[in-house]
Amino acid sequence: MAALDDLLTALLDGPAVLVQVMRVQGSGPREVGAWMAVSPRALLATIGGGHLEFEATAHARALLGGQVLPEPSALERRFALGPSLGQCCGGVVDLSFELLPARPGAERQAELRRDLSLPEAQLLPVGLFGGGHVGRAIIDLLSRLPSRVQWFDSRDEVFPPGLPAHVCAEHSEPVQAAVQDLSPGSRVLIMSFSHAEDLDVLAACLLRQRLAGDLPFIGLIGSKSKWASFSARLRERGFSAAELAHVTCPIGLPGIAGKQPEVIAIAVVAQLLQNR
Repeated sequence: MAALDDLLTALLDGPAVLVQVMRVQGSGPREVGAWMAVSPRALLATIGGGHLEFEATAHARALLGGQVLPEPSALERRFALGPSLGQCCGGVVDLSFELLPARPGAERQAELRRDLSLPEAQLLPVGLFGGGHVGRAIIDLLSRLPSRVQWFDSRDEVFPPGLPAHVCAEHSEPVQAAVQDLSPGSRVLIMSFSHAEDLDVLAACLLRQRLAGDLPFIGLIGSKSKWASFSARLRERGFSAAELAHVTCPIGLPGIAGKQPEVIAIAVVAQLLQNR
């Protein structure tokens, strides 16, 4: 995830404290395994916000500043959210505090990646076809979410630099050839620069769904009139009404108005999360 890469990069500037949720009894703001990194001047990621995070940050910075000695009792603390912090969650959260030196060795970096990375089963697999404005806005959102993204376009040099490790951008010509490379279970979003490409990618996805049944969501950007035209052409290619019913077009949660790329991206990513 991008946050983990940012943590390892930030450690080059100085020490930090890794705060991690170890146990949760009852209701808590985040799940076991959630983490944040605390440096003297910055925070990275979150354990849920509110008073719990405020107290955890203060304790971490006290460890960094030497006001609290790194003894066992200071490296794992229990917080009763209701009585002690005035939070309405009402549960009990155990946090661990680990001092991380600047420039950790390669072995410790590998351990951090292993310990803080989400299991593969918890990542949302997405196959995105199209590197335009909406596609970039979707990638911007997915870069902050537990996802694994395959991003395809037929145009050269369309992908921005500095993509997070869990976003794999690939040039494919013809672009529909990349459908065979999608991970099983991928949620597919089709929004290329060309209606002809959109149609070819969609047909390839429907054919894969017919043969393997491993694409639970196939979404096509566009209007109802675009879908009427596409569905007629796809019927001419031999796809049944039942197969066409597997396509979502237009995409995005209804009721979110606006045509700005960022608004469309929010509606589309929310729909993916809702149908997860």
